[in-house]
Amino acid sequence: MTPPPANAEDREHHLPGVVESPSTEWPLGGRRAWSVFVVALLVYILAIFHRTSLGVAGVMAAERFHISSAQLATFVMVQLFVYAAMQVPVGALLDRFGSKVLLICGVTTMTIAQAGFAFADTFALGVLARVFVGMGDAMVFVSLLRVVALWFPPARSPIMTQLVGVFGQFGAIAAAGPLSVALHGMGWTKSYLLASSVGVVLGAALILVVRDSPYKTKERTEIKLRAVARAVSSAWREPGTRLGLWCHFTSQFSATVFSLMWGFPFLTKGEGLSTGTASLLLEIMVLATVTASPLFGAFTARYPYNRSTLVLGTVTAIMVMWAVVLLWPGQAPLPVLLLLVVVTAIGGPGSMIGFDLARTFNPTHRIGSASGIVNVGGFTATLLSVFVIGVILDRVAPGGAEHYDMHAFRVAMSFQYVMWAFGIVQIVRLRRRTRRLVHASDDYDHLKVGVRTGAPTAR
Repeated sequence: MTPPPANAEDREHHLPGVVESPSTEWPLGGRRAWSVFVVALLVYILAIFHRTSLGVAGVMAAERFHISSAQLATFVMVQLFVYAAMQVPVGALLDRFGSKVLLICGVTTMTIAQAGFAFADTFALGVLARVFVGMGDAMVFVSLLRVVALWFPPARSPIMTQLVGVFGQFGAIAAAGPLSVALHGMGWTKSYLLASSVGVVLGAALILVVRDSPYKTKERTEIKLRAVARAVSSAWREPGTRLGLWCHFTSQFSATVFSLMWGFPFLTKGEGLSTGTASLLLEIMVLATVTASPLFGAFTARYPYNRSTLVLGTVTAIMVMWAVVLLWPGQAPLPVLLLLVVVTAIGGPGSMIGFDLARTFNPTHRIGSASGIVNVGGFTATLLSVFVIGVILDRVAPGGAEHYDMHAFRVAMSFQYVMWAFGIVQIVRLRRRTRRLVHASDDYDHLKVGVRTGAPTAR
């Protein structure tokens, strides 16, 4: 018989399906938990909107600030760099002050920054505004994950994390559609002021609804969170975690680069589409992501041993589709571009397989840390690609955004193949290593069943 856990922290991991305990003021996963989660999720959707808002405003920003392609890319580069650099200090602040304080600080910072961006008329002021957008954005996602970790039973955390990813796409939809219409109908200043005003409403909702923890005592909260810090190094040592990282790196970046920065200029300046048609294609891209997600989930549930193979197949399809468009003589027909955005979009659900691999090779109490490691992959690839594509555009079309053409984009967007090639090599290498270690394990039978069924292999 298995001996009872020695302490409260062990009990938390030993009983992943527990809904509540005597130390909770509100039941885990109950009505109050969902109200806290929904408000925090709305703030995350707003953060995604602010993060991707330059996707349809890139050309207008280049003209407004009179900047080059590399300088335009700097807006996104700075924002993403600040987002990444803030993760460690934000984690420390989160442990000290809790989710509610950081969510309020995050939405306040983003609101002020977007209002400042509305009135910015120089490159320096624009960059400063994006710095603070990145700072506010950095406080939101980890705070939402903390809400999930504390307010829901551990066994439901992976499902809730997937919900966060799916519903976050509504922020991208709002940026691709309504913001594009507003920019061309209301102008730059009014559009960004209207966007920033949403933060005021959500800030009030945060104050009224969100609570840091369902537990009655702070000690209980600290017991549950303390294991997260210790789990990072253990998660990194699992080869399946690193395989997940490279799957995320290789599959995700093209769709993010396209929607976040270079897709709208590529479609309007390179392919000659109207702003309305380009915005519609970006919206279709987001809808394709949402539609494909359950299909990828069903495949990975039925054929978990072939998850990395599905990633490689997805990346190959994206590479082929981009080759068709980039090699097309002149501007590609609209049906071909429609197929391009749909195929590129499935890289998003494909990248989620990286999180599923991390789940398989890590115990339940380490899934959050492993997922954070995986998430670094796509972020790194996106950051590098956005910057290099901007630099190449400057070299090929030195006159700025008004001189973008299909030739310039053919050269610049071809850089994606460097990233894909590097990622594929890493996936193949780590897949072989992961399977070799599984077969060499003393607990081979248990690990083999886990890899073939998708059940967690770590005990």
